[in-house]
Amino acid sequence: MKKIMDYMEEELKSAFRSCGYDEKYAGVHLSNRPDLCEFQCNGALAAAKEYKKAPIMIAGEVVEKLQSQGMFELVEAVNPGFINLKLDKNYLSQYVMGMKLADKLGVEETKNPLTIVIDYGGPNVAKPLHIGHLRSAIIGESVKRMKRYLGHKVIGDAHLGDWGLQMGLIITELKKRKPQLVYFQKDFKGEYPEEAPFTLGELEEIYPAASAYSKEHPEYKEEALQTTVELQQGNPGYRALWNHILDISLEDLKKNYKKLQVEFDIWKKESDAQPYIADLVEKMKREGFAHESEGALVVDVKEETDAKEIPPCIILKSDGASLYATTDLATIVERKKLFDPDQIIYLADKRQEMHFTQVFRCARKIGLLTKEVKLEFLGFGTMNGKDGRPFKTRDGGVMRLSTLIDDIEEEMLKKIVDNKNQASEEDAQKTAEIVALSALKYGDLSNQAAKDYIFDMERFTSFEGNTGPYILYTIVRIKSILNKYMEQPSRTDSQKILPASGDSEKALMLLLTQFSPAVENACEDSAPHKICSYIYELANAFNKFYHETKILTEENKEQQASWIQLLMLTRDVLEICIDLLGFTAPEKM
Repeated sequence: MKKIMDYMEEELKSAFRSCGYDEKYAGVHLSNRPDLCEFQCNGALAAAKEYKKAPIMIAGEVVEKLQSQGMFELVEAVNPGFINLKLDKNYLSQYVMGMKLADKLGVEETKNPLTIVIDYGGPNVAKPLHIGHLRSAIIGESVKRMKRYLGHKVIGDAHLGDWGLQMGLIITELKKRKPQLVYFQKDFKGEYPEEAPFTLGELEEIYPAASAYSKEHPEYKEEALQTTVELQQGNPGYRALWNHILDISLEDLKKNYKKLQVEFDIWKKESDAQPYIADLVEKMKREGFAHESEGALVVDVKEETDAKEIPPCIILKSDGASLYATTDLATIVERKKLFDPDQIIYLADKRQEMHFTQVFRCARKIGLLTKEVKLEFLGFGTMNGKDGRPFKTRDGGVMRLSTLIDDIEEEMLKKIVDNKNQASEEDAQKTAEIVALSALKYGDLSNQAAKDYIFDMERFTSFEGNTGPYILYTIVRIKSILNKYMEQPSRTDSQKILPASGDSEKALMLLLTQFSPAVENACEDSAPHKICSYIYELANAFNKFYHETKILTEENKEQQASWIQLLMLTRDVLEICIDLLGFTAPEKM
Protein backbone atom coordinates (compact mmCIF):
# COMPACT_ATOMS: atom_id res chain seq x y z
CA MET A 1 0.00 0.00 0.00
CA LYS A 2 1.46 3.36 -0.98
CA LYS A 3 2.21 5.87 1.75
CA ILE A 4 -0.22 8.74 2.01
CA MET A 5 2.53 11.28 1.38
CA ASP A 6 3.40 9.45 -1.85
CA TYR A 7 -0.15 10.07 -3.07
CA MET A 8 0.12 13.73 -2.09
CA GLU A 9 3.46 14.07 -3.86
CA GLU A 10 1.95 12.63 -7.03
CA GLU A 11 -0.65 15.42 -7.02
CA LEU A 12 1.99 18.05 -6.26
CA LYS A 13 4.27 16.75 -9.03
CA SER A 14 1.43 16.94 -11.54
CA ALA A 15 0.67 20.52 -10.41
CA PHE A 16 4.32 21.62 -10.64
CA ARG A 17 4.65 20.09 -14.13
CA SER A 18 1.41 21.74 -15.30
CA CYS A 19 2.82 25.09 -14.25
CA GLY A 20 6.07 24.47 -16.13
CA TYR A 21 8.23 23.66 -13.12
CA ASP A 22 10.39 20.63 -12.41
CA GLU A 23 8.55 17.98 -10.38
CA LYS A 24 11.63 17.52 -8.13
CA TYR A 25 10.34 20.52 -6.14
CA ALA A 26 7.14 18.71 -5.16
CA GLY A 27 8.37 17.07 -1.95
CA VAL A 28 5.84 16.86 0.90
CA HIS A 29 6.62 16.55 4.59
CA LEU A 30 4.78 16.69 7.89
CA SER A 31 4.17 20.24 9.04
CA ASN A 32 6.15 21.55 11.98
CA ARG A 33 3.25 23.95 12.58
CA PRO A 34 0.25 21.62 13.09
CA ASP A 35 -1.75 24.64 14.25
CA LEU A 36 -1.58 25.96 10.67
CA CYS A 37 -1.60 22.84 8.50
CA GLU A 38 -0.99 19.09 8.49
CA PHE A 39 1.51 18.83 5.62
CA GLN A 40 3.74 21.25 3.82
CA CYS A 41 5.58 21.66 0.53
CA ASN A 42 8.49 24.10 0.48
CA GLY A 43 9.55 23.43 -3.11
CA ALA A 44 8.60 26.87 -4.38
CA LEU A 45 11.35 28.39 -2.22
CA ALA A 46 13.98 26.22 -3.90
CA ALA A 47 12.45 26.65 -7.40
CA ALA A 48 12.59 30.44 -7.15
CA LYS A 49 16.32 30.52 -7.77
CA GLU A 50 16.16 28.33 -10.88
CA TYR A 51 13.16 30.10 -12.43
CA LYS A 52 14.07 33.60 -11.24
CA LYS A 53 10.59 34.20 -9.90
CA ALA A 54 9.24 35.11 -6.46
CA PRO A 55 8.54 31.89 -4.50
CA ILE A 56 5.07 33.08 -3.46
CA MET A 57 4.17 33.46 -7.17
CA ILE A 58 5.28 29.89 -7.89
CA ALA A 59 3.42 28.60 -4.83
CA GLY A 60 0.30 30.49 -5.89
CA GLU A 61 0.31 28.96 -9.37
CA VAL A 62 0.72 25.44 -7.98
CA VAL A 63 -2.03 25.97 -5.39
CA GLU A 64 -4.43 27.09 -8.12
CA LYS A 65 -3.86 23.77 -9.94
CA LEU A 66 -4.50 21.84 -6.72
CA GLN A 67 -7.76 23.53 -5.78
CA SER A 68 -9.84 21.10 -7.82
CA GLN A 69 -8.31 18.01 -6.22
CA GLY A 70 -10.60 16.13 -3.82
CA MET A 71 -7.65 14.99 -1.74
CA PHE A 72 -7.29 18.27 0.12
CA GLU A 73 -9.53 20.17 2.50
CA LEU A 74 -7.13 23.11 2.48
CA VAL A 75 -4.47 24.20 -0.03
CA GLU A 76 -2.96 27.65 0.42
CA ALA A 77 0.14 29.60 -0.53
CA VAL A 78 1.71 31.45 2.39
CA ASN A 79 4.56 33.96 2.35
CA PRO A 80 7.37 33.68 1.56
CA GLY A 81 6.37 30.64 -0.56
CA PHE A 82 5.11 27.78 1.58
CA ILE A 83 2.30 25.54 0.34
CA ASN A 84 0.16 24.50 3.32
CA LEU A 85 -1.97 21.37 3.04
CA LYS A 86 -4.78 19.74 4.99
CA LEU A 87 -6.20 16.39 3.94
CA ASP A 88 -9.86 16.01 3.12
CA LYS A 89 -11.64 14.05 5.88
CA ASN A 90 -13.37 11.72 3.42
CA TYR A 91 -10.11 10.94 1.67
CA LEU A 92 -8.38 10.34 5.01
CA SER A 93 -11.04 7.96 6.33
CA GLN A 94 -10.91 5.96 3.09
CA TYR A 95 -7.13 5.67 3.37
CA VAL A 96 -7.32 4.56 7.02
CA MET A 97 -9.96 1.98 6.16
CA GLY A 98 -7.65 0.72 3.40
CA MET A 99 -4.89 0.31 5.98
CA LYS A 100 -7.14 -1.83 8.14
CA LEU A 101 -7.84 -4.20 5.25
CA ALA A 102 -4.29 -4.33 3.87
CA ASP A 103 -1.60 -6.91 4.64
CA LYS A 104 0.65 -5.68 7.46
CA LEU A 105 -1.66 -2.65 7.77
CA GLY A 106 -0.27 -1.20 4.56
CA VAL A 107 3.45 -1.64 5.24
CA GLU A 108 5.05 -2.81 2.01
CA GLU A 109 7.79 -5.40 2.17
CA THR A 110 11.04 -4.48 0.46
CA LYS A 111 11.34 -5.25 -3.24
CA ASN A 112 15.00 -6.13 -2.70
CA PRO A 113 15.22 -8.43 0.33
CA LEU A 114 18.70 -8.73 1.81
CA THR A 115 20.40 -11.47 3.79
CA ILE A 116 21.51 -9.77 6.98
CA VAL A 117 23.60 -11.20 9.83
CA ILE A 118 23.26 -9.44 13.18
CA ASP A 119 26.19 -10.01 15.54
CA TYR A 120 24.88 -9.37 19.04
CA GLY A 121 28.40 -9.17 20.45
CA GLY A 122 27.42 -11.80 22.97
CA PRO A 123 28.84 -12.39 26.42
CA ASN A 124 31.81 -14.50 27.40
CA VAL A 125 30.80 -17.96 28.56
CA ALA A 126 31.37 -18.95 32.19
CA LYS A 127 30.26 -15.51 33.35
CA PRO A 128 26.72 -14.53 34.38
CA LEU A 129 24.93 -11.96 32.25
CA HIS A 130 25.24 -8.50 33.74
CA ILE A 131 23.66 -5.19 32.80
CA GLY A 132 26.51 -4.50 30.38
CA HIS A 133 24.98 -7.19 28.17
CA LEU A 134 21.51 -5.63 28.18
CA ARG A 135 21.74 -3.10 25.38
CA SER A 136 23.30 -5.31 22.71
CA ALA A 137 20.63 -7.94 23.36
CA ILE A 138 17.53 -5.76 23.26
CA ILE A 139 18.70 -3.34 20.55
CA GLY A 140 19.81 -6.26 18.39
CA GLU A 141 16.51 -8.07 18.92
CA SER A 142 14.50 -5.02 17.88
CA VAL A 143 16.63 -4.33 14.80
CA LYS A 144 16.25 -7.99 13.80
CA ARG A 145 12.45 -7.87 14.17
CA MET A 146 12.11 -4.62 12.22
CA LYS A 147 14.17 -5.85 9.30
CA ARG A 148 12.29 -9.14 9.19
CA TYR A 149 8.98 -7.27 9.21
CA LEU A 150 10.04 -5.54 6.00
CA GLY A 151 10.88 -8.86 4.36
CA HIS A 152 14.63 -9.22 4.85
CA LYS A 153 16.20 -12.56 5.77
CA VAL A 154 17.89 -11.96 9.11
CA ILE A 155 20.20 -14.30 11.01
CA GLY A 156 20.74 -13.36 14.65
CA ASP A 157 24.05 -14.65 16.01
CA ALA A 158 24.78 -14.66 19.74
CA HIS A 159 28.51 -14.86 18.91
CA LEU A 160 29.77 -15.94 22.33
CA GLY A 161 33.25 -15.33 23.64
CA ASP A 162 34.64 -18.79 24.47
CA TRP A 163 38.24 -18.85 23.30
CA GLY A 164 40.23 -16.23 25.15
CA LEU A 165 42.22 -15.94 28.35
CA GLN A 166 39.14 -16.43 30.53
CA MET A 167 39.11 -20.12 29.52
CA GLY A 168 42.75 -20.51 30.46
CA LEU A 169 42.08 -18.84 33.82
CA ILE A 170 39.13 -21.13 34.62
CA ILE A 171 41.00 -24.30 33.69
CA THR A 172 44.11 -23.18 35.61
CA GLU A 173 42.01 -22.42 38.69
CA LEU A 174 40.27 -25.81 38.44
CA LYS A 175 43.65 -27.51 38.23
CA LYS A 176 44.76 -25.63 41.34
CA ARG A 177 41.63 -26.63 43.28
CA LYS A 178 41.11 -30.18 41.95
CA PRO A 179 44.45 -31.46 40.60
CA GLN A 180 43.24 -35.07 40.88
CA LEU A 181 40.69 -34.67 38.05
CA VAL A 182 41.35 -36.92 35.04
CA TYR A 183 41.30 -33.87 32.73
CA PHE A 184 44.78 -32.97 34.04
CA GLN A 185 46.29 -36.47 33.65
CA LYS A 186 48.47 -36.40 30.54
CA ASP A 187 48.47 -40.18 30.10
CA PHE A 188 44.68 -40.56 30.48
CA LYS A 189 43.27 -42.65 27.61
CA GLY A 190 39.66 -43.33 28.60
CA GLU A 191 36.40 -41.47 28.08
CA TYR A 192 36.05 -38.23 29.98
CA PRO A 193 33.03 -37.97 32.34
CA GLU A 194 29.75 -36.79 30.84
CA GLU A 195 28.94 -34.76 33.94
CA ALA A 196 30.88 -31.56 34.62
CA PRO A 197 33.08 -31.50 37.74
CA PHE A 198 31.50 -28.19 38.78
CA THR A 199 28.11 -26.53 39.08
CA LEU A 200 27.00 -23.27 37.46
CA GLY A 201 27.36 -21.54 40.83
CA GLU A 202 30.92 -22.82 41.24
CA LEU A 203 31.78 -21.83 37.68
CA GLU A 204 30.51 -18.28 38.22
CA GLU A 205 32.70 -18.01 41.32
CA ILE A 206 35.81 -19.56 39.76
CA TYR A 207 36.40 -17.01 37.00
CA PRO A 208 36.36 -13.80 39.10
CA ALA A 209 38.54 -15.49 41.71
CA ALA A 210 41.04 -16.59 39.08
CA SER A 211 41.00 -13.22 37.34
CA ALA A 212 41.64 -11.32 40.57
CA TYR A 213 44.44 -13.73 41.59
CA SER A 214 46.15 -13.44 38.19
CA LYS A 215 46.41 -9.66 38.55
CA GLU A 216 48.49 -10.08 41.71
CA HIS A 217 50.50 -13.14 40.62
CA PRO A 218 52.27 -12.89 37.24
CA GLU A 219 53.38 -16.51 37.30
CA TYR A 220 49.74 -17.62 37.66
CA LYS A 221 48.70 -15.45 34.71
CA GLU A 222 51.55 -16.89 32.65
CA GLU A 223 50.34 -20.41 33.46
CA ALA A 224 46.80 -19.40 32.38
CA LEU A 225 48.14 -17.99 29.10
CA GLN A 226 49.96 -21.26 28.42
CA THR A 227 46.83 -23.22 29.29
CA THR A 228 44.91 -21.08 26.77
CA VAL A 229 47.44 -21.90 24.06
CA GLU A 230 47.24 -25.65 24.88
CA LEU A 231 43.44 -25.51 24.78
CA GLN A 232 43.54 -23.87 21.35
CA GLN A 233 46.10 -26.43 20.16
CA GLY A 234 43.78 -29.30 21.08
CA ASN A 235 44.75 -30.59 24.56
CA PRO A 236 42.07 -33.30 25.00
CA GLY A 237 41.54 -32.82 28.74
CA TYR A 238 41.25 -29.07 28.37
CA ARG A 239 38.89 -29.47 25.41
CA ALA A 240 36.67 -31.75 27.50
CA LEU A 241 36.54 -29.16 30.30
CA TRP A 242 35.88 -26.45 27.72
CA ASN A 243 32.87 -28.41 26.46
CA HIS A 244 31.55 -28.76 30.01
CA ILE A 245 31.91 -25.00 30.50
CA LEU A 246 30.05 -24.32 27.25
CA ASP A 247 27.20 -26.70 28.05
CA ILE A 248 26.55 -25.32 31.52
CA SER A 249 26.95 -21.69 30.44
CA LEU A 250 24.71 -22.04 27.40
CA GLU A 251 21.89 -23.56 29.44
CA ASP A 252 21.94 -20.57 31.80
CA LEU A 253 22.38 -18.00 29.02
CA LYS A 254 19.42 -19.38 27.07
CA LYS A 255 17.24 -19.21 30.17
CA ASN A 256 18.14 -15.57 30.82
CA TYR A 257 17.78 -14.46 27.20
CA LYS A 258 14.40 -16.19 27.04
CA LYS A 259 13.27 -14.07 29.99
CA LEU A 260 14.28 -11.02 27.96
CA GLN A 261 12.35 -12.39 24.95
CA VAL A 262 15.58 -12.34 22.96
CA GLU A 263 16.06 -15.18 20.49
CA PHE A 264 19.12 -16.14 18.48
CA ASP A 265 18.99 -18.13 15.26
CA ILE A 266 22.51 -19.43 15.79
CA TRP A 267 24.73 -19.68 18.86
CA LYS A 268 28.07 -19.29 17.14
CA LYS A 269 31.21 -18.87 19.20
CA GLU A 270 34.57 -17.22 18.82
CA SER A 271 36.13 -20.68 18.58
CA ASP A 272 34.10 -21.46 15.44
CA ALA A 273 36.31 -19.02 13.51
CA GLN A 274 39.58 -20.75 14.47
CA PRO A 275 39.68 -23.18 11.50
CA TYR A 276 39.75 -20.19 9.12
CA ILE A 277 42.57 -18.23 10.77
CA ALA A 278 45.63 -20.06 9.41
CA ASP A 279 44.54 -19.75 5.75
CA LEU A 280 43.47 -16.14 6.33
CA VAL A 281 46.86 -15.18 7.76
CA GLU A 282 48.64 -17.00 4.94
CA LYS A 283 46.51 -15.11 2.36
CA MET A 284 47.41 -11.75 3.91
CA LYS A 285 51.11 -12.62 3.88
CA ARG A 286 51.08 -14.11 0.40
CA GLU A 287 49.25 -11.19 -1.19
CA GLY A 288 51.39 -8.58 0.53
CA PHE A 289 48.72 -7.06 2.76
CA ALA A 290 50.39 -7.97 6.07
CA HIS A 291 53.83 -6.99 7.28
CA GLU A 292 55.80 -7.20 10.51
CA SER A 293 55.90 -4.27 12.90
CA GLU A 294 57.74 -4.56 16.21
CA GLY A 295 57.40 -8.34 15.97
CA ALA A 296 53.66 -8.32 15.35
CA LEU A 297 51.90 -9.03 12.05
CA VAL A 298 49.81 -6.01 10.99
CA VAL A 299 47.79 -4.63 8.08
CA ASP A 300 47.86 -0.88 7.44
CA VAL A 301 44.31 0.49 7.20
CA LYS A 302 44.81 4.25 7.32
CA GLU A 303 43.49 6.33 4.42
CA GLU A 304 44.58 9.70 3.05
CA THR A 305 41.30 11.34 3.97
CA ASP A 306 41.49 10.35 7.67
CA ALA A 307 41.10 13.31 10.00
CA LYS A 308 42.57 11.30 12.88
CA GLU A 309 45.19 8.59 13.21
CA ILE A 310 43.94 5.08 12.43
CA PRO A 311 46.47 2.53 13.77
CA PRO A 312 47.31 -0.64 11.83
CA CYS A 313 45.08 -3.66 12.37
CA ILE A 314 47.09 -6.19 14.42
CA ILE A 315 46.56 -9.71 13.11
CA LEU A 316 49.06 -11.67 15.23
CA LYS A 317 50.93 -10.59 18.34
CA SER A 318 54.70 -11.01 18.56
CA ASP A 319 54.20 -14.40 20.26
CA GLY A 320 52.02 -15.56 17.36
CA ALA A 321 48.75 -15.33 19.27
CA SER A 322 45.64 -14.08 17.45
CA LEU A 323 43.47 -11.22 18.66
CA TYR A 324 39.83 -10.16 18.48
CA ALA A 325 40.50 -8.52 15.11
CA THR A 326 41.84 -11.83 13.77
CA THR A 327 38.79 -13.69 15.04
CA ASP A 328 36.39 -11.09 13.66
CA LEU A 329 38.02 -11.29 10.23
CA ALA A 330 37.91 -15.09 10.29
CA THR A 331 34.24 -14.91 11.32
CA ILE A 332 33.54 -12.80 8.22
CA VAL A 333 35.09 -15.62 6.16
CA GLU A 334 32.82 -18.13 7.90
CA ARG A 335 29.70 -15.98 7.45
CA LYS A 336 30.50 -15.49 3.78
CA LYS A 337 30.73 -19.26 3.40
CA LEU A 338 27.58 -20.08 5.41
CA PHE A 339 25.21 -17.22 4.55
CA ASP A 340 26.71 -15.05 1.78
CA PRO A 341 25.27 -11.96 3.52
CA ASP A 342 24.49 -8.62 1.93
CA GLN A 343 24.95 -6.89 5.25
CA ILE A 344 26.49 -7.61 8.66
CA ILE A 345 25.49 -5.48 11.65
CA TYR A 346 27.67 -5.51 14.75
CA LEU A 347 26.34 -4.40 18.13
CA ALA A 348 28.89 -3.32 20.71
CA ASP A 349 29.77 -0.52 23.09
CA LYS A 350 30.45 2.64 21.06
CA ARG A 351 33.93 2.78 22.61
CA GLN A 352 34.84 -0.13 20.32
CA GLU A 353 34.35 2.00 17.21
CA MET A 354 38.08 2.08 16.40
CA HIS A 355 38.28 -1.71 16.54
CA PHE A 356 35.47 -2.09 14.03
CA THR A 357 36.85 0.66 11.78
CA GLN A 358 40.11 -1.32 11.60
CA VAL A 359 38.35 -4.67 11.03
CA PHE A 360 36.02 -3.30 8.34
CA ARG A 361 38.82 -1.59 6.46
CA CYS A 362 41.03 -4.64 6.70
CA ALA A 363 38.23 -6.90 5.42
CA ARG A 364 37.73 -4.60 2.43
CA LYS A 365 41.43 -4.22 1.72
CA ILE A 366 42.21 -7.93 1.68
CA GLY A 367 39.11 -8.71 -0.39
CA LEU A 368 37.03 -10.77 2.06
CA LEU A 369 33.86 -9.08 0.83
CA THR A 370 32.74 -7.27 -2.29
CA LYS A 371 32.10 -3.54 -2.02
CA GLU A 372 28.35 -4.18 -2.24
CA VAL A 373 28.31 -5.96 1.14
CA LYS A 374 27.56 -3.44 3.87
CA LEU A 375 29.35 -3.65 7.22
CA GLU A 376 27.62 -1.61 9.90
CA PHE A 377 28.78 -0.89 13.45
CA LEU A 378 25.85 -0.08 15.71
CA GLY A 379 27.63 1.35 18.74
CA PHE A 380 25.63 2.03 21.88
CA GLY A 381 26.16 4.12 24.98
CA THR A 382 26.11 2.99 28.60
CA MET A 383 23.25 2.62 31.02
CA ASN A 384 24.10 4.86 33.96
CA GLY A 385 22.82 5.37 37.47
CA LYS A 386 21.38 8.64 38.74
CA ASP A 387 24.94 9.77 39.52
CA GLY A 388 25.67 9.66 35.79
CA ARG A 389 28.13 6.78 36.16
CA PRO A 390 27.76 3.19 34.90
CA PHE A 391 24.96 1.47 36.81
CA LYS A 392 26.15 -0.52 39.84
CA THR A 393 24.73 -2.50 42.72
CA ARG A 394 24.38 -0.78 46.10
CA ASP A 395 27.75 -2.16 47.19
CA GLY A 396 29.40 -0.85 44.01
CA GLY A 397 29.57 -4.15 42.10
CA VAL A 398 28.40 -4.97 38.60
CA MET A 399 24.72 -5.86 38.73
CA ARG A 400 23.56 -9.15 37.29
CA LEU A 401 20.95 -8.82 34.60
CA SER A 402 18.70 -11.29 36.40
CA THR A 403 18.84 -9.11 39.53
CA LEU A 404 17.85 -6.02 37.56
CA ILE A 405 14.90 -7.87 35.99
CA ASP A 406 13.80 -9.19 39.39
CA ASP A 407 13.95 -5.68 40.91
CA ILE A 408 11.80 -4.20 38.14
CA GLU A 409 9.30 -7.07 38.38
CA GLU A 410 9.05 -6.52 42.14
CA GLU A 411 8.40 -2.81 41.64
CA MET A 412 5.75 -3.49 38.99
CA LEU A 413 4.06 -6.10 41.18
CA LYS A 414 3.65 -3.55 43.97
CA LYS A 415 1.99 -1.09 41.59
CA ILE A 416 -0.28 -3.71 40.04
CA VAL A 417 -1.38 -5.05 43.42
CA ASP A 418 -2.13 -1.46 44.52
CA ASN A 419 -4.36 -1.06 41.45
CA LYS A 420 -6.29 -4.21 42.46
CA ASN A 421 -7.17 -5.04 38.86
CA GLN A 422 -5.96 -8.65 38.94
CA ALA A 423 -8.17 -11.58 39.83
CA SER A 424 -5.44 -13.53 41.60
CA GLU A 425 -1.90 -13.32 42.88
CA GLU A 426 -0.78 -15.53 39.99
CA ASP A 427 -2.38 -13.18 37.43
CA ALA A 428 -0.76 -10.20 39.13
CA GLN A 429 2.66 -11.86 38.97
CA LYS A 430 2.31 -12.71 35.27
CA THR A 431 1.16 -9.19 34.47
CA ALA A 432 4.04 -7.75 36.49
CA GLU A 433 6.53 -9.78 34.42
CA ILE A 434 5.01 -8.55 31.13
CA VAL A 435 4.87 -4.89 32.20
CA ALA A 436 8.34 -5.00 33.80
CA LEU A 437 9.83 -6.17 30.52
CA SER A 438 8.15 -3.27 28.73
CA ALA A 439 9.54 -0.86 31.32
CA LEU A 440 13.06 -2.18 30.88
CA LYS A 441 13.06 -2.47 27.09
CA TYR A 442 11.16 0.71 26.30
CA GLY A 443 13.23 2.64 28.85
CA ASP A 444 16.34 1.60 26.96
CA LEU A 445 15.09 1.64 23.36
CA SER A 446 13.39 5.03 23.61
CA ASN A 447 16.89 6.52 23.81
CA GLN A 448 19.00 6.89 20.71
CA ALA A 449 21.33 3.87 20.80
CA ALA A 450 24.59 5.83 20.66
CA LYS A 451 23.68 7.96 23.68
CA ASP A 452 24.26 7.15 27.34
CA TYR A 453 21.12 7.24 29.46
CA ILE A 454 20.10 7.32 33.11
CA PHE A 455 18.33 4.24 34.45
CA ASP A 456 15.55 5.59 36.66
CA MET A 457 13.42 2.83 38.18
CA GLU A 458 10.67 5.20 39.29
CA ARG A 459 10.35 6.87 35.89
CA PHE A 460 10.69 3.69 33.80
CA THR A 461 7.95 1.90 35.76
CA SER A 462 5.54 4.85 35.75
CA PHE A 463 2.15 4.48 34.07
CA GLU A 464 2.41 8.09 32.92
CA GLY A 465 4.76 9.79 30.48
CA ASN A 466 7.01 8.31 27.82
CA THR A 467 7.30 4.81 29.31
CA GLY A 468 6.59 1.21 28.38
CA PRO A 469 3.86 0.82 31.04
CA TYR A 470 2.06 3.89 29.63
CA ILE A 471 2.07 2.37 26.15
CA LEU A 472 0.78 -0.94 27.52
CA TYR A 473 -1.85 0.83 29.62
CA THR A 474 -3.11 2.52 26.44
CA ILE A 475 -3.36 -0.83 24.66
CA VAL A 476 -5.14 -2.40 27.63
CA ARG A 477 -7.57 0.55 27.72
CA ILE A 478 -8.42 -0.04 24.04
CA LYS A 479 -8.87 -3.77 24.66
CA SER A 480 -11.21 -3.03 27.56
CA ILE A 481 -13.39 -0.74 25.42
CA LEU A 482 -13.52 -3.32 22.63
CA ASN A 483 -14.49 -6.09 25.09
CA LYS A 484 -17.29 -3.96 26.54
CA TYR A 485 -18.51 -3.11 23.05
CA MET A 486 -18.65 -6.80 22.11
CA GLU A 487 -20.94 -7.38 25.10
CA GLN A 488 -23.48 -4.87 23.75
CA PRO A 489 -26.43 -6.70 22.20
CA SER A 490 -27.29 -3.76 19.91
CA ARG A 491 -23.88 -3.47 18.26
CA THR A 492 -23.56 -3.39 14.48
CA ASP A 493 -21.10 -5.32 12.33
CA SER A 494 -20.25 -2.35 10.09
CA GLN A 495 -16.59 -2.30 8.96
CA LYS A 496 -16.80 1.27 7.69
CA ILE A 497 -14.66 4.09 9.06
CA LEU A 498 -16.48 7.40 8.73
CA PRO A 499 -14.85 10.79 8.18
CA ALA A 500 -13.50 12.28 11.41
CA SER A 501 -16.16 14.02 13.51
CA GLY A 502 -13.69 16.16 15.43
CA ASP A 503 -10.11 17.42 15.56
CA SER A 504 -8.83 14.76 17.97
CA GLU A 505 -10.26 11.98 15.81
CA LYS A 506 -8.65 13.41 12.69
CA ALA A 507 -5.34 13.80 14.53
CA LEU A 508 -5.51 10.11 15.48
CA MET A 509 -6.25 9.11 11.88
CA LEU A 510 -3.36 11.21 10.60
CA LEU A 511 -0.96 9.54 13.00
CA LEU A 512 -2.17 6.09 11.98
CA THR A 513 -1.23 6.92 8.38
CA GLN A 514 2.35 7.46 9.57
CA PHE A 515 2.72 3.83 10.68
CA SER A 516 4.34 2.66 7.45
CA PRO A 517 6.83 5.57 7.16
CA ALA A 518 7.72 5.22 10.86
CA VAL A 519 8.55 1.51 10.52
CA GLU A 520 10.44 1.95 7.26
CA ASN A 521 12.46 4.86 8.60
CA ALA A 522 13.32 3.07 11.86
CA CYS A 523 14.33 -0.05 9.95
CA GLU A 524 16.45 1.84 7.43
CA ASP A 525 18.38 3.59 10.22
CA SER A 526 18.45 0.56 12.59
CA ALA A 527 16.87 2.94 15.11
CA PRO A 528 14.28 1.44 17.51
CA HIS A 529 13.95 4.81 19.28
CA LYS A 530 12.03 6.07 16.22
CA ILE A 531 9.37 3.40 16.80
CA CYS A 532 9.19 4.48 20.45
CA SER A 533 8.71 8.12 19.46
CA TYR A 534 5.95 7.17 17.04
CA ILE A 535 3.92 5.02 19.43
CA TYR A 536 4.25 7.53 22.26
CA GLU A 537 2.76 10.18 19.98
CA LEU A 538 0.10 7.73 18.81
CA ALA A 539 -0.82 6.75 22.39
CA ASN A 540 -1.16 10.42 23.32
CA ALA A 541 -3.38 11.06 20.29
CA PHE A 542 -5.58 8.10 21.16
CA ASN A 543 -5.95 9.11 24.81
CA LYS A 544 -6.92 12.65 23.83
CA PHE A 545 -9.55 11.25 21.45
CA TYR A 546 -10.77 8.82 24.12
CA HIS A 547 -11.21 11.54 26.76
CA GLU A 548 -13.16 13.73 24.32
CA THR A 549 -15.40 10.98 22.92
CA LYS A 550 -18.15 8.93 24.63
CA ILE A 551 -17.59 5.81 22.57
CA LEU A 552 -19.63 3.21 24.48
CA THR A 553 -22.62 5.48 25.14
CA GLU A 554 -22.88 6.84 21.58
CA GLU A 555 -26.47 6.39 20.34
CA ASN A 556 -25.65 6.62 16.64
CA LYS A 557 -24.67 2.99 16.05
CA GLU A 558 -23.02 3.66 12.70
CA GLN A 559 -20.82 6.31 14.28
CA GLN A 560 -20.06 4.05 17.24
CA ALA A 561 -19.10 1.16 14.93
CA SER A 562 -16.80 3.49 13.01
CA TRP A 563 -15.01 4.47 16.21
CA ILE A 564 -14.67 0.81 17.16
CA GLN A 565 -12.99 0.11 13.81
CA LEU A 566 -10.63 3.02 14.46
CA LEU A 567 -9.82 1.61 17.90
CA MET A 568 -9.10 -1.81 16.43
CA LEU A 569 -6.67 -0.30 13.96
CA THR A 570 -4.97 1.72 16.72
CA ARG A 571 -4.64 -1.40 18.86
CA ASP A 572 -3.18 -3.37 15.96
CA VAL A 573 -0.64 -0.67 15.11
CA LEU A 574 0.46 -0.37 18.74
CA GLU A 575 0.73 -4.14 19.19
CA ILE A 576 2.77 -4.58 16.01
CA CYS A 577 5.09 -1.79 17.13
CA ILE A 578 5.69 -3.19 20.62
CA ASP A 579 6.35 -6.58 19.05
CA LEU A 580 9.00 -4.90 16.89
CA LEU A 581 10.47 -3.52 20.12
CA GLY A 582 10.45 -6.98 21.68
CA PHE A 583 7.63 -7.07 24.21
CA THR A 584 3.88 -7.72 24.44
CA ALA A 585 0.82 -6.33 26.19
CA PRO A 586 -1.28 -8.06 28.89
CA GLU A 587 -5.08 -8.26 28.87
CA LYS A 588 -5.39 -6.31 32.12
CA MET A 589 -3.24 -3.97 34.19
